[in-house]
Amino acid sequence: MSSIRQQDVIDSVADALQFISYYHPLDFIQAVHTAYEAEESAAAKDAMAQILINSRMCAEGHRPICQDTGIVTVFVNVGMDVRWDAEMDLEAMINAGVRRAYTHPDNVLRASILADPAGSRRNTRDNTPAVVHTRLVPGNTVDFTVAAKGGGSENKAKLAMLNPSDSIVDWVVRTVPGMGAGWCPPGMLGIGIGGTAEKAAVLAKESLMDPVDIQVLRQRGPENRLEELRLEIFDAVNALGIGAQGLGGLTTVLDIKIKDYPTHAASLPVAMIPNCAATRHAHFVLDGSGPAVLEPPSLSDWPEVTWVPGAGARRVNLDTVTRDEVASWKPGETLLLSGKMLTGRDAAHKRLTDLLSRGEPLPDGVDFNNRFIYYVGPVDPVGEEVVGPAGPTTSTRMDKFTDQMLSQTGLLGMVGKAERGDSAIEAIARHRAVYLMAVGGAAYLVSKAIRSARVVALEELGMEAIHEFEVCDMPVTVAVDAQGESVHKTGPAAWKARIAAQRLEVQ
Repeated sequence: MSSIRQQDVIDSVADALQFISYYHPLDFIQAVHTAYEAEESAAAKDAMAQILINSRMCAEGHRPICQDTGIVTVFVNVGMDVRWDAEMDLEAMINAGVRRAYTHPDNVLRASILADPAGSRRNTRDNTPAVVHTRLVPGNTVDFTVAAKGGGSENKAKLAMLNPSDSIVDWVVRTVPGMGAGWCPPGMLGIGIGGTAEKAAVLAKESLMDPVDIQVLRQRGPENRLEELRLEIFDAVNALGIGAQGLGGLTTVLDIKIKDYPTHAASLPVAMIPNCAATRHAHFVLDGSGPAVLEPPSLSDWPEVTWVPGAGARRVNLDTVTRDEVASWKPGETLLLSGKMLTGRDAAHKRLTDLLSRGEPLPDGVDFNNRFIYYVGPVDPVGEEVVGPAGPTTSTRMDKFTDQMLSQTGLLGMVGKAERGDSAIEAIARHRAVYLMAVGGAAYLVSKAIRSARVVALEELGMEAIHEFEVCDMPVTVAVDAQGESVHKTGPAAWKARIAAQRLEVQ
């Protein structure tokens, strides 16, 4: 009978969360690199290059892969012969590990968890509590899988109660385009089939903990219906042409994972949860001999990939840019931004638009006239950093605020992640503004372009406070121009047609 000590659980969970904050699983990096080498879309290839470079930088610098350091999910299989040497219950031990990991002084992780989600939405400040799934199983060990899941990809989760005769492949193909690119492709889709609604969702999430092996499966051939489904869905989703960051390209998904469970004769529950370019999970087993030790990967395992802006990249001075200059930018064009911009995301937009609706002035220090706003909630800095990893958040969540912000503040444009919805695109065109896209999953790389940062308003919102950043050559893509043309519509449409034509030629 093993005796599992409380401190070993706390230490192991904390160490695992620090570990996965800056080390991608190597199977994932290898899959992204394979997709990068095969990619024919220049925009998608550029995005994947930034993701790969960011990953290596984080492994070297031990700083977060993404500014969204996630909500912690833990799957625990507890052996029934285990004895506990503990005063805390299991979830309390896990949360103590989360608390320690997210407040580690050498690598502070962003606290994103809000208590009272339907009310005050108060930040717990230490990223607790985790979501814990526990099973009692035979044996005398405790098996942990620890993951940190970003909100952008989690928000794209889908659940359907299909009819037993419905096609799962058809449902996935219909559903994925509506998810947009806020889940930061290329990534994986986890699919849970069967059980009940909640069981299917847990299966989908758990499937994402498995290694990337779709190419191995293709080479040996499927041995059962689930493996056939994996290949069918993999090919069908990539044929959509969505591509890295939704810019259009050959690779949208790196793998399809499926778990199933027996279900009612009248039911076919199907859940789908994407994993983003900041895939983070680790596995360890406690057997009573002490805390888990995770072996760091070798930096030689990362591919040597470089990224430089193309010769046609345009340098923009944010301190002097005019509306006429903004109107000249072309969809898909690369810009290098320098100068000052303000930040703001969900909570800040709600506060600001409430003030505008009441006819009240904006907070001191907040003036958007002829300026840009960056949708970001950065990680706190450590050491000599001016700011921690500061990649973009999903822009569609700000769509409902866009028209009011453009019409009442003099805002010239926005910087964020992924596509904009139709209402936001219409507002952008109406006000001759612009939307620029930074690469999601390249947060540490982006932060290196930020030369100074300070909180100017709403400090009580924590990571959602309004900052002023001064940037130098921050790379972005013109995603929606002043006429309302969106590369997230034109790019995937063109690549979907191109992939279909290529397949016809092969046939």
